[in-house]
Amino acid sequence: MMTNQIIIFLIDTILGLFSLALLLRFYFQLLRVPYYNNIVQFLIAVTDFIVRPARRFIPGWKGLDMSTLILAWLIECIIVTTVYLYQGFDFGSNMVSAVGVLGLLGMVEIIKMTLYIVLFMIIAQAIISWINPYSPIAPLLNTFTQPFLSVFRRRIPPIANVDLSPLFVLIVIQLLLMVVAGIHMEIRLMLD
Repeated sequence: MMTNQIIIFLIDTILGLFSLALLLRFYFQLLRVPYYNNIVQFLIAVTDFIVRPARRFIPGWKGLDMSTLILAWLIECIIVTTVYLYQGFDFGSNMVSAVGVLGLLGMVEIIKMTLYIVLFMIIAQAIISWINPYSPIAPLLNTFTQPFLSVFRRRIPPIANVDLSPLFVLIVIQLLLMVVAGIHMEIRLMLD
């Protein structure tokens, strides 16, 4: 039992971090984060060994690097499946529907991870803008968070020169995380 928990922890941590790297690479390309940034270079170096070969089989779509996104989803599916297997779940009785449900759970994990990425980026940008607005990471954070913050900046002006748009984005993300948690529970019940 303890061994299973250790294995689940290691798989979830190692594959989860790799899935996060792939997802960040996808969003950084999508949002046109500056390529020269050290973090972007690190993500490319860490994920290139699997992304480049995958591009031969998974083409891009309308300028989106679908291979990176699909690889992140596949890794999340592997994590979910492994966790259920080590927890003793028997897929043999209804394998076809189990595969579909695990695929949906993988998508839910990608959505949840995306929301947490945006949450973290906005909090990090707010902190860095107060502490050191000229930090080398500031352009990366500004480029990444701009599409999310601009939705509220267009509608809510600064109050006494304080931009409240990050607060509203964080509230929306928290609400979406609650919805995603509910969807996750509903999908998980399909396995029982």
